[in-house]
Amino acid sequence: MLRTVIIALTLTATPALALVPINEEPVIREKLLQGFIGDAIADNCPTIDARNLRALGELNALRDYALKQGYEAKVVREFVTSDTEKAKFKAEAAEWLKAKGAERGNAEAYCAVGEEEIAKESLVGYLLRSKK
Repeated sequence: MLRTVIIALTLTATPALALVPINEEPVIREKLLQGFIGDAIADNCPTIDARNLRALGELNALRDYALKQGYEAKVVREFVTSDTEKAKFKAEAAEWLKAKGAERGNAEAYCAVGEEEIAKESLVGYLLRSKK
């Protein structure tokens, strides 16, 4: 009987401990990607600024989410400071923006995408401020 209870507890506890690698967690990936898209727009459009305090708040909320999912603080810290991961997200953001018509050297296109995201009140738009 005791053996059955131990096996049952082990089987029910194991899935909760089985986390996907943090760089594959869908919520974390999507929110970070939106932040990188916002950064790219702010960097390439002279009439749009980043809302840095909002971005910091979102990053802190995302950290809290990751910790609640069971990721260790060290894993979260290493992930968000990884130059390799930053490069991957920047490349993915560039692809997303290119699909929307925004490419380096075309500030007007970046501005158009940024204004559209602000109007849609998306997360990207929430992280941006139009100076128009």
